[in-house]
Amino acid sequence: MGPAKATAATAALTAVGTAALGAAAVAVGRYASDAALKAPPGRPLPTEPRLTVHATGPGRITLTRSLASLRPGRYGLAGDGMHAVVGPVIAEAADTADTVVRRLERVTHGTLEPGAKVWLTPQVYIGDPAAALGLDHADVDVPGELGGLPAWFVPASRDTWVITVHGLGTTREHPMVLMDFLHGQRFPVLDVAYRGDLGAPPLPDGLGHLGATEWRDVDAAIRYAVRYGAERVVLHGWSTGAAMALRAAAYSPLKDRVSGLVLDSPVLDWETTLRALASARRTPGPLLPLAVRAAEGRTGLVAGHGRQNGGPLMDGVAPEAVAVPTLLVHGPGDTVAPWRLSRRFAARRPDLVTLHTVPNAPHGAMWNADPDTYEEVLRRFLTPLM
Repeated sequence: MGPAKATAATAALTAVGTAALGAAAVAVGRYASDAALKAPPGRPLPTEPRLTVHATGPGRITLTRSLASLRPGRYGLAGDGMHAVVGPVIAEAADTADTVVRRLERVTHGTLEPGAKVWLTPQVYIGDPAAALGLDHADVDVPGELGGLPAWFVPASRDTWVITVHGLGTTREHPMVLMDFLHGQRFPVLDVAYRGDLGAPPLPDGLGHLGATEWRDVDAAIRYAVRYGAERVVLHGWSTGAAMALRAAAYSPLKDRVSGLVLDSPVLDWETTLRALASARRTPGPLLPLAVRAAEGRTGLVAGHGRQNGGPLMDGVAPEAVAVPTLLVHGPGDTVAPWRLSRRFAARRPDLVTLHTVPNAPHGAMWNADPDTYEEVLRRFLTPLM
């Protein structure tokens, strides 16, 4: 082979190799971004470790010892085909260096067997408000831009409604942890599913947008509430549901009916959350920018919209756009949506935003870590809005 042909062959091989590397990079980016864009409702986020059931006994369960199994508070315990509720660690129990014993409150579905793989979840209740809590409710259909959105409506006497919006890795069963409390405060509750949830319209492109498009389903819930008698609404969202609530309060044509916001573990910067979930999938650090670029190309999200002069900016919603009293409930133990962004958000709007910090709580589980304190903080916040 002559020099010219050899050079051409080398160039061709280089081009093929470059194309192969490019295709591999795209595939890696798509896989890594799926951790956030295809997070299935009701399944654990990749940040949540699997635990092994070592033993069960009357009122107690022995689990693999880890930072997760040692968390304070009350959680759902989920596995394939089962759900239970566990309470605090039993301090006097005979645990070992490898195990921890927690109070077992009940098994709500399936069976707990030694060797089963389980994970902690903020979803304490399963079923519907009647089955789980004994609350009268109506199954309603909220008209959304993509079709009907299934929702539970728990009636009460006030003309201020609370609209609850779940977040990543959970379903509309999650807000039931607060339904009994809100009902006791006589707030009607509209707990809405949104696009991509079971029974709701599918995601148009098969991908979640971390609240950037889903917020319009919260807008639909506001319109429904006003149509059926709400004079005002308080939006209470978790995780991406908090991001949706924040957007709806800023952009809804009925934003003047929003009298308050409760943002639990809010996703204020989608890029940071995507990187966290991709890292939990063991994506090497140097490849994380590929996940961000893949998310941008697949969804139209723009990296950097979560930051402005070092402070939070939720995809175009600056702290200055907040016009109603807002309660931020968050903690430094959240590895999915950084607490520091909530802290900066609150510092930018001390006139309207209150930050309640919860230690030792994972993403979306601020109530679970300390239910009594959470409800008391919420009661104080809601009292002027009644």
